[in-house]
Amino acid sequence: MNTEVKSKIEQLLQPLLENDKFFVVDIKVSLSKLNSKVTILLDSDEGIKIDECRAISRQLGESLDEIMPEKYTLEVSSPGVDVLLKSERMYRKNIGRSLQITLKNGTIVKGKLEEVDSQKITIIEEKKRKKTEEIIPMSIAFDTIKESQVIISFK
Repeated sequence: MNTEVKSKIEQLLQPLLENDKFFVVDIKVSLSKLNSKVTILLDSDEGIKIDECRAISRQLGESLDEIMPEKYTLEVSSPGVDVLLKSERMYRKNIGRSLQITLKNGTIVKGKLEEVDSQKITIIEEKKRKKTEEIIPMSIAFDTIKESQVIISFK
């Protein structure tokens, strides 16, 4: 049932994404007899504003009333910096930032995201290097990545 509702929500969202200006980061549906909850995380290449989330929430809410149980909560917001990177577009938005990448083989790599294409990302690995040592970019194929997250720095 959750997957069916989630799929219908994705369909209802498409016309509200302003010709791909916004993209869906995640949709979470928690169905309950007392109070169901729908959480939608949206973003854009320039970021998404509260007013934009509010407008999409209002428009979506009207259509959502038809497919959701009587009582539900709808939350439309931007993802926090702690959200895992899941799409090429999310990686592109974070070029220049430091990432922690866990590969499917268990290896953890930290580095600055330099480049993104449809098959892979390129990072400059963060290792303690001698000043004379050459910095070599490292390419990582998307299909080898288990998860990636932005490293938050307070420097």
